[in-house]
Amino acid sequence: MSVLNTINKDNLPKHLAIIMDGNGRWAKQQGLLRTIGHENGTKSVRITIENCAKLGIENLTLYAFSTENWNRPKLEVETLMKLLIKSLQKELITLQNNNIRLNAIGNLDMMPKSAQKELLEVMEKTKNNTQMTLTLALSYGSREEIVSAVKKIADKVKNNIISIDSIDDSIINKHLYTQNLPDVDLLIRTSGEHRISNFLLWQIAYAELFFSEVMWPDFREEHLYEALISYQKRERRFGKTSEQIK
Repeated sequence: MSVLNTINKDNLPKHLAIIMDGNGRWAKQQGLLRTIGHENGTKSVRITIENCAKLGIENLTLYAFSTENWNRPKLEVETLMKLLIKSLQKELITLQNNNIRLNAIGNLDMMPKSAQKELLEVMEKTKNNTQMTLTLALSYGSREEIVSAVKKIADKVKNNIISIDSIDDSIINKHLYTQNLPDVDLLIRTSGEHRISNFLLWQIAYAELFFSEVMWPDFREEHLYEALISYQKRERRFGKTSEQIK
């Protein structure tokens, strides 16, 4: 029996999020430029997207570029932006063939105009696809997202659009970048690092966490399946006891 056949298709995460980490270190280990690592990481992106769609996962969010990444060397940032544009152009066929809708979250105004243009074009061309929603977190930082939401809510309170007493989880959700996405069920981080790095802090409140030792350019379907099998073996209690769940 293959590993794929051991996955319960009725117990998949509705929202899978991945911190794609290790591109630079993968390249360094092989005596290559960091940018080569990012280029090799695009293959892992395609494989992961296709396998998630094939399995029936409804929402996949990839941490592609953080607000902190703007502080990296200028050449690396420029290369990443060019690689993003190239990947969007190249992977449009993959998205269409797999009936995948592209979405994006983050402070997109900070992106180069050329990247914004390409991103919006692919989002427009795939907007009616229904198999899966692929969300790219670009120029994204969870603290920045939460601060932005708080400012929007405060402005509405100030202008008597909503009352302070009406503020609850649902109100906050409606003002986040992820307002149209469910909470994350499973978060995967590659490269052996055990931290969240300012990614979807509100949305992962009850997510299961899986840390893989594999560097992102080497991440393949068997590593995805390993994470999903681990997820399916866990008891998700959401604050309740085992007896209540059963």
